[in-house]
Amino acid sequence: MSRRDPDEGRRPAVRGPRSPDDPPRARWRGPIGTGPAVVLTVAVLVAANLLLHRWTGPLRLIAAVAVAALLLGVLRWAGGTAADAGLAPGTRARGARWASVLIGIVAAVYLVGALLPATRSLFEDRRYDGMTGGELAVRVLVVVPVGTVLVEEVAFRGVLYGLVRRARGTVWATTVSSLLFGLWHVLPSLHLATAKPALTGVFGESALGSVLAIGGAVLFTAAAGVLFCELRRRSDSLLAPMGLHWAVNAFGYVVGFVLR
Repeated sequence: MSRRDPDEGRRPAVRGPRSPDDPPRARWRGPIGTGPAVVLTVAVLVAANLLLHRWTGPLRLIAAVAVAALLLGVLRWAGGTAADAGLAPGTRARGARWASVLIGIVAAVYLVGALLPATRSLFEDRRYDGMTGGELAVRVLVVVPVGTVLVEEVAFRGVLYGLVRRARGTVWATTVSSLLFGLWHVLPSLHLATAKPALTGVFGESALGSVLAIGGAVLFTAAAGVLFCELRRRSDSLLAPMGLHWAVNAFGYVVGFVLR
């Protein structure tokens, strides 16, 4: 009588070619499976998007931290680890080096763009009218890193990327994470066409112009999501996309404030 391998029924089916960087596709040993964890993560993100768009001030910051912690809890519940979220202690130094270099590059690009007359208008934004220096500092040092970067990077390049990558590989993880990251920016882009003079001249102030501006913002942020995922993969750390994400948003506020 042949002996049956006790692990035979638990072996995952092969799902096509894999990247050498993909982790093993063994099923995580957690109370819930990877699929339900992804569904739960998306549900939390939908609710968080609605709440964070409405809430401001300390309430928004508290909610952002709570959402990030909740999503990390979902990852842990599914059997994931800190490494799956890009937060393994052994990769922090490398991630910090990547982040430092990226922040320097963004600062240089923004400086050149602000100084050149041909590109200066791209940074103008009516939302900065009336903003004080203190309000700018709070946005750059608190609101952006906590209310935006922390929750979005943990959600999209940490938990969601880690869950899908373990189950389907890097390509699927990048695709799913980036598409949802683009859709996450629908609500923040509702008044984008009228807030930025450079975009108003292109799309106008009509309803169709607003739809086109929102669609462009979704496509742009989805493409940025691909870049963030690649930084996450190459550095093996969430700190790299966090650094770039913070620099793009924070320096955008600074340049827009100076050029108002």
